[in-house]
Amino acid sequence: QVQLVESGGGLVQAGGSLRLSCAASGRAFSNYVMGWFRQAPGKEREFVVAISRSGGVTYFADSMKGRFTMSRDNAKNTVYLQMNSLRPEDTAVYYCAATQRVGVRSERSGYDYWGQGNQVTVSS
Repeated sequence: QVQLVESGGGLVQAGGSLRLSCAASGRAFSNYVMGWFRQAPGKEREFVVAISRSGGVTYFADSMKGRFTMSRDNAKNTVYLQMNSLRPEDTAVYYCAATQRVGVRSERSGYDYWGQGNQVTVSS
């Protein structure tokens, strides 16, 4: 089992950058595929990006390509979401998620563990 804690959110102006972190406790972090999702007010939780166990593969939602980057440091049990050129429509609660199932994936049901969420607000 793994526990996930996100940090790094906050308020930023449009065009700015933020880096979210997700620290995992528990054993064998490198056995987990990790993902980021987000949920804007009144909307469904949507997939942002996932990363493979080794960090060698990332899989983005089409709409997220180009501005966001996901990475992981298995020695620190942490994944990161670097967000650049932020827009007001990026305002949401961002969640990290983990699964021991093989392969990067975008469906919510494919993840077994979730963080508590971290608010990101982008002002215009």
